[in-house]
Amino acid sequence: MSDKTKAFGTAPVFFTAISTILGAILFLRFGFGVGTLGFWGVILIILVGHLVTVPTALAISELATNKRVEGGGEYFIISRSFGLNIGATIGIALYLSQAISVAFYVIAFTESFEQLFNIVKYNYGWDLPRQVVSLPAMGILALLILRKGANMGVKTLYAIVGILAVSLVMFFMGRTEYADISTFNVFKAEFRNMDQFFFIFAIIFPAFTGMTAGVGLSGDLKNPAKSIPIGTTVATLVGMVVYVFISWKLASSASEVDLLNKQLIMGDIAIAGSIVVPIGLAASTISSAIGSILVAPRTLQALAVDQSFPNRHVNNYLGANDKKGEPKKAAIVTIVIAFVFVALGNVNIVARIISMFFMVTYGSLCLISFLNHFGSSPSYRPSFRSRWYFSLVGFVTSLYVMFKIDTVYALVALSSMAVIYMIVDYFHKDRKGLEIIFTNSIFQINRSMQVFLQKARKRSSFKEWRPSSICISDRSFDRKHAFRLQNWLAYKYGFGTYIHLMEGYFSKSTNLEARQNLASLISQFDRIESHVYVDTIISPSFTSAIAQAIQLPGIAGMENNMLIFDSDVEDEHSLARIIDNYALVNAGDFDVLILRTGKKRIDTRNDIHVWLQRTDEHNANLMILLGFIIGAHPDWKKTNIKIFEVSKLEDIEKSKVELQELIVKGRLPITLKNIEILEEKAGVNIKEMINQRSIDAGLVITGFRGDHLKHDGRKIFEGYESNAVLFVNSHDEKTIE
Repeated sequence: MSDKTKAFGTAPVFFTAISTILGAILFLRFGFGVGTLGFWGVILIILVGHLVTVPTALAISELATNKRVEGGGEYFIISRSFGLNIGATIGIALYLSQAISVAFYVIAFTESFEQLFNIVKYNYGWDLPRQVVSLPAMGILALLILRKGANMGVKTLYAIVGILAVSLVMFFMGRTEYADISTFNVFKAEFRNMDQFFFIFAIIFPAFTGMTAGVGLSGDLKNPAKSIPIGTTVATLVGMVVYVFISWKLASSASEVDLLNKQLIMGDIAIAGSIVVPIGLAASTISSAIGSILVAPRTLQALAVDQSFPNRHVNNYLGANDKKGEPKKAAIVTIVIAFVFVALGNVNIVARIISMFFMVTYGSLCLISFLNHFGSSPSYRPSFRSRWYFSLVGFVTSLYVMFKIDTVYALVALSSMAVIYMIVDYFHKDRKGLEIIFTNSIFQINRSMQVFLQKARKRSSFKEWRPSSICISDRSFDRKHAFRLQNWLAYKYGFGTYIHLMEGYFSKSTNLEARQNLASLISQFDRIESHVYVDTIISPSFTSAIAQAIQLPGIAGMENNMLIFDSDVEDEHSLARIIDNYALVNAGDFDVLILRTGKKRIDTRNDIHVWLQRTDEHNANLMILLGFIIGAHPDWKKTNIKIFEVSKLEDIEKSKVELQELIVKGRLPITLKNIEILEEKAGVNIKEMINQRSIDAGLVITGFRGDHLKHDGRKIFEGYESNAVLFVNSHDEKTIE
């Protein structure tokens, strides 16, 4: 879809969601719920229902701000998190539930004509089927969407939501004779018939499921990362508040008998209720139908674009847009499905399956959010953040409620999805996704076990880059700078192995000494909340120790990819042997970090300065990522990351735009005011600029190249006056997504 067609802001997301939330169930079944369970019983349903929907709304908001959300809404989010095959499985079930929901709302729409049906039956003796209204209504709705598309649908949505709002206002302003004599008090209200709680819950819960309806418009939004969180969250919270007040109004305005026996009891309460409530019901149901018929084709189109169906021609047909950028062919299929179920006239049994599929979708979204929190992937940087425990509650509640509502239907829903998955997987064996669902979480569990138990390494491969570092030092007891650096890298996003070097030959006595040193180091490092795996190595030389260390497996089951060297400005020997062994480390395809410190400690109260120059083609992204990862540690919570780039005068504006775009697209916590492009001047090298601007920085990060190291040697690292300088040499260019 072209950018021109992406014309919607936050309002369509909110109105699509709220119009579906305040839908048919509100007018047709909420009075029955209050009559059966009492005021507090329905409040409990609202609370339990929102234990599913609120965490799901927060999870959607979080996931939508982590990656650019395209067409397909919930399907797109799930498929890009769980893989295309699992995404297609849930997406197909989700699409069918959305398509059949169109029919459900159209059939509910006919209930607003109840008085008309009664008049015809009373005067003429004709017991007309509901299809005399529902089929023409479905036809008009189909014509509206096919001819005018989403723009007309959204415009109509605004008008209908306005009617719905007026109906609710008239309802709340209404007064009944029962209310005048009622002694109802929320503090004295009782729970009734709690043995029927989950039966009533199954009837009422679909009222809350509309909160994700607006997500399906993701492909038509100017800024999904902004519109989805705001629109979805606000609609969910507004809907919850409205339902609480409606429960109170019903309980205080009508008797238990009337609530149980009168389907449109709200009409007896509202001002001019015999007119207002049927109109409100018509508005709510047709708006819900419009919301569903806007969303369902976009889900189907996204499935087809991802080649989810076995036939290539089917995928091409359903994935196409018309000249206006509308998924017209997918809309035709959706309309046909809706017509079939409207003609059947009763979707009560199917509706229960739909509820199960919605519950599976919500549980999946909450599970994705929870695993991303637990996995702590560096690429997971949403601008909106929920909490892992909200997501866990949403997932557990979804699963629990599914089986409490109806175990048979829950098993049917899950079995149906298993069959769909097997079919999709059969035709797309090359698209594996199941095995990567828990990868990040497994890494974190493995890391925690290794740090805690100090044993049992495992090997596995993982393509996403994150720092898995080794640091070798023979001055572990009097210099802690390198360990602190490694601890910052391993705090949340990375893994680290710190090795204390004992130069000599392995023997019984040196082995005993190594064990004693290890115990002492673990004790010391634990005082600063260590996240690093600590070990010792006995080796004849620094070079042989490096050769051994770079062959070690990573503690998290992934290969080590980074070596950290520790250098003191007053220790010439340390720098010399680092330079001598650079080629050895480079042969192992390792990134190389050289931490150069002096008498001053690294001051975490001051800012982190990242210095980029033209020669840092491969180093730049790694330097920026290191600044982000180090800055995420609590030690640096009060500091900022500042980026300086040295560029030719004619390239300054271009460099600024590219760097700002990288920061914004990468969702890095670096404000644009902390980016500064400096002019490259003849006779002024970057070292002088750093000494002038970064003398008080807590940590300076700059790059160096291996070919320069051969010619210039130690001169590259000398002459800096800041507290500490971290020199970075990236083996290959890192990607910031």
